[in-house]
Amino acid sequence: MKFIKTFVAVAALSVLSFGSFAQSISASASTLSAAEAKIAAQAEKANASYKITSARTDNGVYMTAELTK
Repeated sequence: MKFIKTFVAVAALSVLSFGSFAQSISASASTLSAAEAKIAAQAEKANASYKITSARTDNGVYMTAELTK
């Protein structure tokens, strides 16, 4: 019984830590540098760090990133 209570407590705490803050953002521009600058500006506005998850070039650049606090 004690094992089950401990397991439930650990599971609940791990869900809370993963759900704290994660947001996907995107930006488009004519160059990679300009698109990343837009992502960085959005991250700074949200007071968060960012990790670029994808970038596509096709007559311009489309970039997505994930913000984390």
